[in-house]
Amino acid sequence: MRGRAHFIAAGLALALVSGCATATLYQPSVTPHGYGYSEQAVEQDRTRISFRGNSLTDRETVETYLLYRAAELTLARGFDHFILVERDTEARSRYESSGRSFYRYPGFYPHWTYYSPRWGWRPWYDPFFDNPGSYRQVTRYEATAEIRFGRGPRPDDPKAFDARDVMRNLEGRVARPPAQ
Repeated sequence: MRGRAHFIAAGLALALVSGCATATLYQPSVTPHGYGYSEQAVEQDRTRISFRGNSLTDRETVETYLLYRAAELTLARGFDHFILVERDTEARSRYESSGRSFYRYPGFYPHWTYYSPRWGWRPWYDPFFDNPGSYRQVTRYEATAEIRFGRGPRPDDPKAFDARDVMRNLEGRVARPPAQ
């Protein structure tokens, strides 16, 4: 009985950890700087939309979700097409250390020196605790667009999109959170 309980607990822990390591799903952003989509009305027929992804969400997915949200919002407001007045995708990169250092507290890294009659004061290096490890680049993408809604057929403009066509074509590429 105890072995089974440990097995179930290990399975739940694994499911919890693997659930944290997923790309951003198509959902509204809960906080102002959280992951997901958000929008702000600029005028009656203009809206600014953004989609922010975590470090596991690639640029193409972020831009796809932005277009999908623009189409969804267009239809929800009773319009037929939208025009991308302005569009931008920003990449924010930083480097993360994957080293194993005993001193991993923010702002705390003790520094020791020793005195050698031949060389004077020298820094002391501990090969077990001062392992620099490796670094990897972490990039997060945020796509923003200002759109103008319109009714009737799509104008002959490369920045104009038919909302129904966009939703139909991108629906299979949109990953939503599970229904609760």
